[in-house]
Amino acid sequence: MHLQEKTISSDTVYEGKIFTVTHDSAELENGENAIRDVILHSGGVCVIPVTEKNEIFMVKQFRYPFKEVTTEIPAGKLEKGESHSECGKRELLEETGCTCTEYIYLGEIYPTPAYNTEVIHVYLARGLAFKKQCLDSDEFLDVEKIPLSDAVNLVMDGKIKDAKTQIAVLKASRILGI
Repeated sequence: MHLQEKTISSDTVYEGKIFTVTHDSAELENGENAIRDVILHSGGVCVIPVTEKNEIFMVKQFRYPFKEVTTEIPAGKLEKGESHSECGKRELLEETGCTCTEYIYLGEIYPTPAYNTEVIHVYLARGLAFKKQCLDSDEFLDVEKIPLSDAVNLVMDGKIKDAKTQIAVLKASRILGI
């Protein structure tokens, strides 16, 4: 049972629109019990849209928990039964008005593995075409286009704080040799 924990009990303490919280008791490898509060989340997708000039589309939006506007790549929550591939394409169109001809899977990340089951799937989109942005009724954001090299600098300078955006920017930069 090395590096394993066994769930002894699990009680749902909150069920919301976006996540559920459980209060669990887990047996550790030394036989002791520990409390684990866990956020159960359906997961999400982020997409880094890169133009033929190696510019990327980013979105600026207010993030309530931090009471500030953040700069991020397009992203969203997986809907029940939706594939992460389709979710990313849907979010790309909704938030930026873009479609793409090339859609490359860059892997998955665990943004906060200590207490959250959320998995974010990361995609790179190229061959962009433009349609109409179609935001959700409760979604307000601005889209901006910046060179990928500038985005790397913003990540390295700590000016882009969003983890999924940091990872996608750095992966895309490495893959594209920028």
